[in-house]
Amino acid sequence: MPSSPPTEAFPAHTPAASQVFVTVLCHGPLTRSDIGGRAGLSAAAVTKAVRPLIEAGYLVEDVGEEARPSLGRPANPVRVDGGRALFIGVKITGDEIIAVLTDLCCRIRVARHLPLTARDPGAVLTLASELVRELLAEADGFGAPVHGLGVAVSGDVDRAAGVVRYSPFLEWHDVPLAELLGMTTGLRVTVDNDVRALTVAEQWFGAGVGLSDFALVTVGAGIGCGLVVHGRVVSGAHGVAGEIGHVVIDPAGPPCHCGNRGCVEAIAADPAIVAAVRERTGVAVTDAAGALELAHRGDQGARDVYTRAGDAIGRAIGTVANLFGPERVIISGEGLAAYDLFAEQIRDAFAAAAFGTAAQCDLKTRPLPFDEWARGAAATAIQSFIRSEARH
Repeated sequence: MPSSPPTEAFPAHTPAASQVFVTVLCHGPLTRSDIGGRAGLSAAAVTKAVRPLIEAGYLVEDVGEEARPSLGRPANPVRVDGGRALFIGVKITGDEIIAVLTDLCCRIRVARHLPLTARDPGAVLTLASELVRELLAEADGFGAPVHGLGVAVSGDVDRAAGVVRYSPFLEWHDVPLAELLGMTTGLRVTVDNDVRALTVAEQWFGAGVGLSDFALVTVGAGIGCGLVVHGRVVSGAHGVAGEIGHVVIDPAGPPCHCGNRGCVEAIAADPAIVAAVRERTGVAVTDAAGALELAHRGDQGARDVYTRAGDAIGRAIGTVANLFGPERVIISGEGLAAYDLFAEQIRDAFAAAAFGTAAQCDLKTRPLPFDEWARGAAATAIQSFIRSEARH
């Protein structure tokens, strides 16, 4: 490996210190007074937390003539030095591996893609390790250590154990991915479900910043949902909280790979849309791009398929709003390429399904490039480093 793995621990030794740093990371630059107000901490507690973080170089105090005056000392804003530490994020899909090198503020510095020629754990591990080696070499040029590796995989992932319990796209069962990658890369490794990882990135660095309760719904190869309740990403007792893709919308609908019929995923995920377009139109489209092109050309059968998909997604989002009462639902994923075809149906179905004041939930579309999934993985590594949750 080009860089020797770091052993440095993050200098936030109390929950209050971690809270202060995360507050500045998400909302900064902030004065100490602003930090205390947002974090609900006393001035003394903030000062105690900030001092070692500044000494270690993770926080920087901006001293300038424009600083607002306050009693006793200037109210200089404090910000995170994003270049103080680097992280690697890896997203494993059914056909490629995407890896990014980010700074401490989760800004992508370098991105790499490799096609996946085989899906067995050994082949994937080899390719992922190769990408990590490339990014570690790139990291040497930035003059900061890499403090963690985050990996995002679809399916049932046990983050605490670092194990992929089941990933349908990869056909994996009980793969100890964190342990394996830790041995091959020498880095602290965090493994999480891909939608939950993207939710962490949105909570700390994106459209969920400052929200106590929100949901992220992803549309594409599958239908996923990440939930933040009272400021915490919810996994559930068995790690599968938010699986709205398998909410049954039409009991007489098409069969789903989970064994049920008429799930949201069986109606609105890309493979289901492609199959339905072929059936309705007789045109041998082979992928989502082909189905989308046919609909954009005005084929009514194809457009009807997208209308039905939008209705299913909207009803599922209404269910989320009724059950959890989020302030906002962020809609993202590669399936948003078709948003113009089903946006109206999503909103109408949501309004019909949402009960009472749940309908006041803000729906926000957020198209994201595919590298953002790997950035989500990096966000989990940043989170683990700050909170000392990494396994390796």
